[in-house]
Amino acid sequence: MGRTFGNKNLTDNDKRAIVVGRQNGLTMMTLAGMFGVTEAGISQFLKRQKAQDGSTNSQRTGRPRTSRTNPRLTAPAIRREVFLNSPSPPSVSTVKRRLNAAGIMGRRPVKKPLISEKNRAARVKWAKEHLNWTRQDWNKILWSDESKFLLFGSDGIQWVRSCMVWGAFSGSGIGPLHRVNGIMDKHVYKDILQNQMLPHLRAMGRGSVYQQDNDPKHTSLFVKDWFKSRRVNVMGWPSQSPDLNPIEHLWEELERRCANKRAKNCNEKFAQLLSEWNQIPMSTIDTLLNSMQRRCQAVIDARGFATKY
Repeated sequence: MGRTFGNKNLTDNDKRAIVVGRQNGLTMMTLAGMFGVTEAGISQFLKRQKAQDGSTNSQRTGRPRTSRTNPRLTAPAIRREVFLNSPSPPSVSTVKRRLNAAGIMGRRPVKKPLISEKNRAARVKWAKEHLNWTRQDWNKILWSDESKFLLFGSDGIQWVRSCMVWGAFSGSGIGPLHRVNGIMDKHVYKDILQNQMLPHLRAMGRGSVYQQDNDPKHTSLFVKDWFKSRRVNVMGWPSQSPDLNPIEHLWEELERRCANKRAKNCNEKFAQLLSEWNQIPMSTIDTLLNSMQRRCQAVIDARGFATKY
């Protein structure tokens, strides 16, 4: 029998789900709506839990991906994350009904001018310059990015952890996927470039170009000198432009493929990611690269603001 929350008894699985949900950024109101209890009941439970073993805060590492934090969490994402290890998770429609009953309605987020005027202008300029590129042009680009994937431990509390990876792909198919151990700084990044990126770029042939975003470690003088010494052509890239990088959708595809796979540690999680990464079909690559003209046009039409991609 679970502890009583007002007029509702919650099971141990419910209580573990509340802890995980709170760790992933869900509000008291959201949790109350999902489990049919009061916000005060949720708050009191979490305070008791913290007093007992600190489970609401301890051993939390990493930062949840933006797409996974409140208020943009979708009902399927809530179900997947909060009820990952539940023997009988509720349906997506049940999660939606509980949220709606609590007055938490899904609405399209208002577009806000988060992209600076300077960066909007750079985005439009880049989009216009590449609008008429052919598929053969895009095939020469080696797209890259880093991403974090959440995993859950199996110690009964389901601590939230993450596994960070660097990956790349091109018009010839899936490229390398590399697990990042420790802090990703310019030295770690240079080693990835030397041992993972460069062999793949060379294999792509003459005229190949490497793409990266403008993260400080990517654009440091240390890394720029390395590119120059290796004669690596690096694509100019407008800041704040994840919607122009098709690898973002490849990360989403990888996340979907691994959504129902449990991992006890980072080694096991990376093995799952690598296995699924290598099984992504060429048809997915074709779809992403064939979307580049539409992505460029969308940025132009949006005058440099963020697009749906």
